[in-house]
Amino acid sequence: MHAPDDAVLADTPFGPIEVLDRGTGDPVLVVHGSPGGCDQGQLLGRFLLDEGFRVIAPSRPGYLGTALTDDNATPNAQAALHLALLDALGLDGVPVLCWSGGGPSTYRLAAQHPERVTRIAALAAVSHDYEFATGLEASLMAGRFGHWLIAEMAKHSTKSLVSSTMGEEGDLTKEQLRELTEQIWADDTKRAFVLDLAATVAGRTVGLHNDHAQFPQIDDLGLAAVTAPVLLVHGTVDTDVPPEHSAFALEHLPSAELHPVEGGTHLAAWTDPTSDDLHARITAFLRAG
Repeated sequence: MHAPDDAVLADTPFGPIEVLDRGTGDPVLVVHGSPGGCDQGQLLGRFLLDEGFRVIAPSRPGYLGTALTDDNATPNAQAALHLALLDALGLDGVPVLCWSGGGPSTYRLAAQHPERVTRIAALAAVSHDYEFATGLEASLMAGRFGHWLIAEMAKHSTKSLVSSTMGEEGDLTKEQLRELTEQIWADDTKRAFVLDLAATVAGRTVGLHNDHAQFPQIDDLGLAAVTAPVLLVHGTVDTDVPPEHSAFALEHLPSAELHPVEGGTHLAAWTDPTSDDLHARITAFLRAG
């Protein structure tokens, strides 16, 4: 897997960090999930780019062009990488949007360097120790077979790929899954999001294996030390990162508000019928910082 051609390596004291830096407006740091990469970060922040933001999306260690080392494996070390990237780009305080597995390093950055993070939009974000799903299907999808299968489905069975993706991200009945799939399929933006997201997850084993090793060991992300206002968005039927993670964050963050998405999956912020309203709320929240 390769990053887009406009991805660059930013030189930092911690080594090169791959980043996709697009747009010319107010900067926002977007931290991708598990698995992911800078391409996924740009995809997550596409609605912000459309609203005139500058979207800065790094690849966390082990994903695409940011090498994983013994010195950058932990969420704490990855927070230091985020800080080093901001320094390299000459940025002081910025808002951050994180999704899923981007939560731990984002919270650590905000806790350790409160002056550098103005606001956080935490979308279905991991907020404490976390165990990934295990089993044959998860193993297959994480490896080369998963990469090949998704590519083949994208070519020959596109609607089935949308349906299977959404079925894996939430506790939906067959009828709810069918209705959500039809709604996504009829919306050009949402359909493109799901299909583009599928290309950013399978086969990225180095970073994913590291997240598998690190996230169960999370003790305290320092939520109580986060001074930035936090907007928590979480689907109520998310089966990837349980909604309890946002409830936990709400309880321990000094300044946070929770927006539950009723019946929403792990991708609710981008695929729910209310996603346009969610994007407007997230955009206004980040811009206020």
